[in-house]
Amino acid sequence: MQGALTRYRIIAWIVGVLLIVLVLVGMPLKYLGDNATVVAAIGPLHGALYMVYLLLTFDLSRRVRWQFGRMVLVMLAGTIPFFSFWAERRVTRHWMPNAALEPALNG
Repeated sequence: MQGALTRYRIIAWIVGVLLIVLVLVGMPLKYLGDNATVVAAIGPLHGALYMVYLLLTFDLSRRVRWQFGRMVLVMLAGTIPFFSFWAERRVTRHWMPNAALEPALNG
C-alpha cells in the first residue's frame, strides 16, 4: 500500500502544479495577452498526466478499499486548482499512521 500511496502523492503534486500553471499563467496569457504558447504546451501534458492520476488513484482506492464516492471525489481533485494538494494531504494523513501497522514484506 505504501508504494501506491507514494505514486499517488507524486502524481497529485505534478497534476496540481501543471493545473495551476495552466490556469494562473497560461489562460491569462491566452485570453489577455493573445499568446497561447503555454496553454498549447501545458494543456495536453496536464491532460495526459491526469489520465495517469486517474489510474493511480483507482489503484490506491482499490488497495485501501475506499467507497466509490470517495474515490470519485479524489479523482475530481485533479480538475480544480489547488484541490489536488488538499486531497493529497487528506489521503496521506488518513493512511500514514496506518502504514506502520502493515506487516513487513521482508520479515
